[in-house]
Amino acid sequence: MITVKEIAKMCDVSPSTVSNILNGRPNVSEATRKRVLEVVKETGYQPNIFASSMRKQITRTIGIIAEDLGQFSTTPMLEAAMACCEEHNYRTIIMNLRMYDKWADTWYHDERKLQSMLVPVLNELESVKVGGVIYIAGHGRVIHCLPEDFALPTIVAYALSENERYPSVVLDDEKGGYDMMKYLISRGHRRIGIIAGVMDNLHTQERLAGCQRALFEESIPYNPECTYYGDWERKSGFLGAKKLYAQDVTAIWCMNDLMAGGAYDYAREKGIGIGRELSILGYDNRQVSEYLYPGLTTNELPLKSIGFQSAEMLIDILEGRRDIADTKPVKVPCKLIVRDSVGLLC
Repeated sequence: MITVKEIAKMCDVSPSTVSNILNGRPNVSEATRKRVLEVVKETGYQPNIFASSMRKQITRTIGIIAEDLGQFSTTPMLEAAMACCEEHNYRTIIMNLRMYDKWADTWYHDERKLQSMLVPVLNELESVKVGGVIYIAGHGRVIHCLPEDFALPTIVAYALSENERYPSVVLDDEKGGYDMMKYLISRGHRRIGIIAGVMDNLHTQERLAGCQRALFEESIPYNPECTYYGDWERKSGFLGAKKLYAQDVTAIWCMNDLMAGGAYDYAREKGIGIGRELSILGYDNRQVSEYLYPGLTTNELPLKSIGFQSAEMLIDILEGRRDIADTKPVKVPCKLIVRDSVGLLC
């Protein structure tokens, strides 16, 4: 790679003159500026961001740690965070822990596994002097893994940080559950089945709390017998629909689109008209929801907004517009996507 010294030699000027021009300083003649910039363009010179950061002990680089890029929710958040950094002239370093790829779902409560991947990454980001870190969780939960003595400003995306030193940007799942149940009630449904996620999962708990609040406001008793706890996969949607339909529900709300796909499978197998004899809702607005027939009414996750707001919050902290000590968790609402899977009861 060509260096500043080589450009200076080609233009017969000092390296400091080239540096001044590249940094937009005005104390250079227009003729010299034009000659240097032409050589820069011809040679394809690119500044060494890391070397500059090491010299100045500052950086306009943000580290983004993803628990696993293979998770459907991660990529939209990552891309939006990178777009925000780009807008503010920050570069990004992406670190993928690959937790699901290595250990499937066996690592959630295994601190040893998580720390074995996370600690070296945190040390590496500190060594290259990133300004701050965005930690993108693979699923919603309370995060305990970030060390108390980690010096860099850090934002947690898609999960709640136990430590107030690390602000969070998360889904407003409580409102999401509330909105889904209110929509079903507005369509005349009163006997509603729920295919929930794993019982101790934060998404499950928050969505169920919102659903119960909506039922309470409408004076509809919550019946625990009409809640089936699945595992977020399609087969559990099939099994849940089988159990709930036997209880004469008119609608089934599934806490993700994959389980809704399983509920569709059951309805089709039994010849039950979706949107007529049985209404089905999902959650996530994943690609599959558009391909199901009839189209699945669902709740769109604001993943890009979470990623963008996480980066924006971190940049505000780095540039002194926000005090990290006063930064509270941000809850981003979902968006109801109405298609054809929910019928209107007379």
